[in-house]
Amino acid sequence: MKVTIVGCSGSYPGPDSPASCYLLESDGFRMLLDLGSGSLGALQRHIGLYDVDAICLTHLHADHCLDLCGYHVARTYGPEAPYPVVPVYAPADAPRRLAAAYGMPEEPGMETAFDFVPLAPGSFEIGPFTLTAGLVNHPVEAYGFRVSNGDTCMAYSGDTGESHELVRLASGVDLMLCEASFVDGPDLPADLHLTGGQAAEHAAKAGVGRLVLTHLVPWNDQAVVLDEATRGGFDGPIELARSGAVYDLA
Repeated sequence: MKVTIVGCSGSYPGPDSPASCYLLESDGFRMLLDLGSGSLGALQRHIGLYDVDAICLTHLHADHCLDLCGYHVARTYGPEAPYPVVPVYAPADAPRRLAAAYGMPEEPGMETAFDFVPLAPGSFEIGPFTLTAGLVNHPVEAYGFRVSNGDTCMAYSGDTGESHELVRLASGVDLMLCEASFVDGPDLPADLHLTGGQAAEHAAKAGVGRLVLTHLVPWNDQAVVLDEATRGGFDGPIELARSGAVYDLA
């Protein structure tokens, strides 16, 4: 399994990265985890515009899903349209919400480009991957993902506060992409986001192989986020996510 970080900026695109988007590839199959603000452009540095086989959205905040609107245009009106419909695994309200964001009626909505499949906790097959979805702690319906391919596994937190479910999803994975939106401080809101230190604590409890801190909010000092993580009790490799970084999981 090959994992490419397309976008890792939290809440909005930053100067060095679009918002959340991760490309997973195996056996010629290409799947996206999230397609946040600004990520569709950067995605084309790695694969062709029409080479996506499936999309999974952790939740419906703009920094995780909004570029699906632009992708609908590309797949509906591109020079060789119509293109094959792409399955989109997402919270059940995704068709209505994304049609509204694009400014189009709910019917026909975006079904010319996408086949929306409602997410629910549990495991299912997508191409060569087994994806396990679990509800995590965020103000809206939000999922964390575990993705397995043969003997390799990775986990992606999506957006979450402290979460026992995230530890379960990430148990023993080779790579954990974990959000670290907050820096430590007084009166941080519960059930919203993690600090770097909390991300490391989750990684340590899960026994993951490598921790990559993502959803990095541009106004934070990322050196502080990384320093907090190194003091969070996880003794494996820790690094900050970077747009364009590639991880080959064997």
